[in-house]
Amino acid sequence: MKFIQTRGIDTNKPAKVTFSEAILDPIASFGGLYVPEVLPQLGSAFLEKHKNSSYKELAKDMLESFEIDIDGSVIDEALNLYDKFDDPSNPVPVVKVKDNLYVSELYHGPTRAFKDMALQPFGVVLSSIAQTRNENYLILAATSGDTGPAALETFKNRANVKVACLYPDGGTSDVQRLQMVTEDAPNLKVIGIHGVFDDAQTALKRLLASEAFKKALQEKDTKLSAANSVNFGRIIFQIIYHIHSYLELVRQNAITMGEKVYLNVPSGNFGNALGGYYAWKMGLPVEKIIISSNENNVLTRLIRDGKYDLRNSEVVSTTSPAMDILKSSNVERVLFDLFGEQRTRALMEDLEKHHCYELTSDELAKLQACFDADWCSGDEGKKYIKETFENDGYLMDPHTATCMKSYETRSNPEIKSIIYSTAEWTKFSPVIANALTGEVDTHDIDALKSISKVANLPIPPMIQELFSKEIAQKSIIEKEKIEEEILKFL
Repeated sequence: MKFIQTRGIDTNKPAKVTFSEAILDPIASFGGLYVPEVLPQLGSAFLEKHKNSSYKELAKDMLESFEIDIDGSVIDEALNLYDKFDDPSNPVPVVKVKDNLYVSELYHGPTRAFKDMALQPFGVVLSSIAQTRNENYLILAATSGDTGPAALETFKNRANVKVACLYPDGGTSDVQRLQMVTEDAPNLKVIGIHGVFDDAQTALKRLLASEAFKKALQEKDTKLSAANSVNFGRIIFQIIYHIHSYLELVRQNAITMGEKVYLNVPSGNFGNALGGYYAWKMGLPVEKIIISSNENNVLTRLIRDGKYDLRNSEVVSTTSPAMDILKSSNVERVLFDLFGEQRTRALMEDLEKHHCYELTSDELAKLQACFDADWCSGDEGKKYIKETFENDGYLMDPHTATCMKSYETRSNPEIKSIIYSTAEWTKFSPVIANALTGEVDTHDIDALKSISKVANLPIPPMIQELFSKEIAQKSIIEKEKIEEEILKFL
């Protein structure tokens, strides 16, 4: 299968590339992104075939349907990393919370967040390609809290790869920060910046498109790639768990094969939702994808009103910081799928030049045929955390809690809903402790102990040990010095 470009073709890029080329150099012409030329159609026969398959069997077959140019043994090695999750036989449990509400738990990997689902296998694939080509790569990662730890975990000590990870200083939870700054592998560099996630992501995209930066890397015998979901190597692995979650409902006799469901996704950079959208386009029976946001509700406004307007917007710090994002990169891939390359390029140029774009009424109708949306304040989220724990015995993190509001306001109770839980309670313990007990200004370690006692849950060892690890990564810089700091690292 070949991959094409969301904003059309300039003279510097080939019209179509292979999967390996798309993940090694993920920014396409005019600053666009790569997408599959055609999505494979799986249909009901594929779902029936995998009704009783393991997660790895499902994943292998779905990846093969894309006909990617990656050796089967490398794919097997990549998927075997799911064996290190809490339950190797079921790395993504789907848990019933209410009669028509199920939670797909995507956080049972090494960093306790959903980014492990894609980044664990992605690290193996990219490192393998680099070794096969005898090339060295710098992998850039910008994180609002979860991509960073997952990228560092998967790439540490891998051959032919170095990682520079950017995070907003003060913009992550303590646990997320500790997961990054305690990493001491020699091929990793963690850089805190004075700014917000959008600053880190903007810097990442600028460097990926910068010929001068690439030339400086070339002098160090190094090429450039990225671990963020601008890279389709991330997205392809995020399609799988949507199909798995649906089949889990079939296996639990919650639905019959072919019955439609809602996919309710807490959204920041839109990669998780995009995976669901592609699964739907490939044949998964979906009623609608519901986007759940926090106070940074630019996606809600886009889906409700057709306007992506950042002119008077600044990132607001919230209780769900991994979604404190205004520029959601993966919306572009949906725009391309719905409206084509010319319109996508025009819309993205409007966003870059004027910080705003607006869909026509016909375009908005097409978008709303696939998506609905709502947003949830921090106080509302804490109320859902407390009520769901007390009434249903289920403990969720503040990102997952945003889905509870849109579940109530935007879904038909006759249709089953799958909510995607993107992080374990351990990643945002002060917010959850405040929701459950009212305690305030609690440090993460104290909040973890408090929740553990109230909920009778053990603190996982990989979280507990963070608080006694030495800080290995101490760089905190102005965002203007990112390029200089990375080159110094190399």
